[in-house]
Amino acid sequence: MGVLRGQPEIARPVHSWEFVDATGPKAAWFGDEQGTLETFVYPLKILRDFRLVFHAGDHEIPAGAMARRIESKAGSYSIIYSADDFRVSEELCVPRNLAGALIRLRIEARNPVRVDFRFVRDFQLIWPGSFGSSYGEWDKAKGVYRMGADGQKFAAVVGSPGAAPVDLEYATNYSADAQTRFTLGTVTGTAERVIAVTASLNNLEEALAAYRDLTAHPAERIEETARFYRGYLADTVRLRLPDPALQQAYDWSRISVVKSLVDNPLLGEGLVAGYGPSKGGYRPGFAWFFGRDSFWTSFALNSAGDFESARRAIAFVAKFQREDGKIPHEISQSASLTPWFRDFPYGYNAADSTPLFLVAVRDYVQASGDVAFAREQAPRLWKALDFMRSTLDSAGFARNLNVGPGWVEGGPLLPVRLELYQAACYVESLRSAAWLARALNDAARGAALEAEFTAKREALERLFWRGSTHTYSFAIDPAGKPVDEPSVLATVPMWFGLLDQGHASAMIDELAREDHAADWGMRIISSRSNLYDPSGYHFGSVWPLFTGWASVGEYRYHRAQAAFANLQANAELALMAGGNTTEVLSGSTATPLSTASPHQTWSAAMVIAPLLRGLAGLSVDATAGRVEFAPHLPAEWRTLGIEGVRVPSGRLDLELERDQGTLHLNIQNSGSRSVAFEFAPAYPRCARVTAAEVDGAAATWETGEEAVDWHPRLRFQAHSGTTRVVLRHTGWFGYTIPRTPVSLAEPSSNLKVVAEQWTEASRTLKVTFSGLAGASYRLGLTGGEQLVSVQGARRENADVVVVEMPAGAPGVYVSGEVTFGLR
Repeated sequence: MGVLRGQPEIARPVHSWEFVDATGPKAAWFGDEQGTLETFVYPLKILRDFRLVFHAGDHEIPAGAMARRIESKAGSYSIIYSADDFRVSEELCVPRNLAGALIRLRIEARNPVRVDFRFVRDFQLIWPGSFGSSYGEWDKAKGVYRMGADGQKFAAVVGSPGAAPVDLEYATNYSADAQTRFTLGTVTGTAERVIAVTASLNNLEEALAAYRDLTAHPAERIEETARFYRGYLADTVRLRLPDPALQQAYDWSRISVVKSLVDNPLLGEGLVAGYGPSKGGYRPGFAWFFGRDSFWTSFALNSAGDFESARRAIAFVAKFQREDGKIPHEISQSASLTPWFRDFPYGYNAADSTPLFLVAVRDYVQASGDVAFAREQAPRLWKALDFMRSTLDSAGFARNLNVGPGWVEGGPLLPVRLELYQAACYVESLRSAAWLARALNDAARGAALEAEFTAKREALERLFWRGSTHTYSFAIDPAGKPVDEPSVLATVPMWFGLLDQGHASAMIDELAREDHAADWGMRIISSRSNLYDPSGYHFGSVWPLFTGWASVGEYRYHRAQAAFANLQANAELALMAGGNTTEVLSGSTATPLSTASPHQTWSAAMVIAPLLRGLAGLSVDATAGRVEFAPHLPAEWRTLGIEGVRVPSGRLDLELERDQGTLHLNIQNSGSRSVAFEFAPAYPRCARVTAAEVDGAAATWETGEEAVDWHPRLRFQAHSGTTRVVLRHTGWFGYTIPRTPVSLAEPSSNLKVVAEQWTEASRTLKVTFSGLAGASYRLGLTGGEQLVSVQGARRENADVVVVEMPAGAPGVYVSGEVTFGLR
């Protein structure tokens, strides 16, 4: 996984196959850890096959042959090249406010070494835009290599102060070479060099001005960029977790998401879906704007308190709403220069962007209190609702058939009339529309929509629940029959809290087995299905997005063991590369698919949302001045710190500490007004709360009984300053599942918790496990003194129980049961 240092930094040996990016709102470096790079200044691709070359003695050494280490920081990405007698650090950085990208080289050489760089001009618009042929030439007077296109104002500049051309691209009737090479001179001792790439859609002078800025102030621009990310981490919700790797993953995921904000000079500022190599073409991974991606990511932004980015992301997509009310699916970065929405099929392809738009607006307004945004978007909201109603099927749901895919876009799971995923998004959009109507003082509309939501929620359960299999159908086929293919997509209505409690828990039993839940995340369907293919983009692969859906849904339905395993899987993926999480992995091993976008925005969001909405159970209703904190802490965790929670009058810091007899919560309210606070921590069913205090005064609580846990719910005012809450309890017992972190290209090996059942007045806990045949797993105990007997496992000592799985074929998962008897 690499060595983690600082807040945050990843330093480790080079993985030659791993993707590298340094991005900003206006430009980006993309490449690999051997130092082969390409540059974009939006909406233009500038060059490709950029690489360093070293001359030492009589040898020419490609830099990639000596790439040894990487250092990934919030504002930059460095590749360290090391030879026998010299070392070069190549630091990639993209400033936030300039249309350009830079490289700072730090060179240490005992003997003379000449440093060159080479590239291939690739001056063109991002797909599908095009302006015909372009040209490049050395401008001796200005000391730069400049690019342009006949009949266009677009211009780009590449160069380094003092650099001299060695070879320039050329083409004749006899031969051609597309590469251009410059030398940065010979160094003995220590030296720094800077290379800059800039562009303008208006004229060469703008590009030159940005170039001069970058080359004159490289250290300042790098520090400004680092300072921005430090400030971003400080200004959004901060966590203090007892798990250092999970802490790092949360910090990196916040950075990964905000790096996906792109400011296109022709379109505006929005959230792109992610980044990846263009592979010789003019599409940089998914680096353009997607409706569903923006909306799912906005939920994480809201939870982290980055309301400004969430608002921009939602508003950007909304402004391209179709006349009939449908919300767009994809918007290319060259959309304004092409007949994108007329001639290409992608613009309004998907059906789910439209309901998710209403859900995203409600989620943002509720978290931020920005009712003015709801008022601004109201005409679009009601048009979106009208569009969905125009697509209702015979069961009364906004359908997929002849409208667009909900989630699945191709493969053997299709065709369908209506996905459970799409139906759930529609039902939640009705609840969101009702909430928004009330927020806009339209009580009549709100009441009608609330009634419609209630009816549709009940119909959703009737339509998709299959009592014979105790699972939810994936979809309804074109003939109106259920498609009995259990899928992780059922966790989307769980995220929204739409499903029956008992039915959802039975579905989680199905999804918690290894055939659904790999160590690196959730497969879309079971590996036992006849339709399963581990490379199937929509019929067998693992998406961190699915894993995040499952984690939040499982926490919402009080299945914390499965939820935490999924959270850990996404956190580990965030740290496997350079701080970014991939789009999709194989269903058979922890290997990113060959087609995956290696920096996927909503994958990073699915570390943030499960931590804050799931494990922490944190939600803010700024319009009502209310905060709910209902954490499901892992049994071994003693502390949880949450700082900087935004409320209308200020910020809240929450500090929770727990031991075998007490739970302490300190709330620091920096605002001038009190906040209505609901505190409902999860307790095992065997534990009892004997007393509660708020600021030293006795307090009462409501008891929320669930199948696996229970929650004492306290309601009080968190006043300005410090509010102290104490719960006194007895009989605490819990267990911790051992976990081996995800290893690249390896199959699953970790123990899974499939089901838990409390009986005999909550003095007996039966747990169904799934693990490798013949394997032994050591479970840590919290409150081990409560345990008087164990069946199906061996007690090693007061704090450890060993679970030995039944025999079976090597590498195959089998089930086993353990029963804990408590005092």
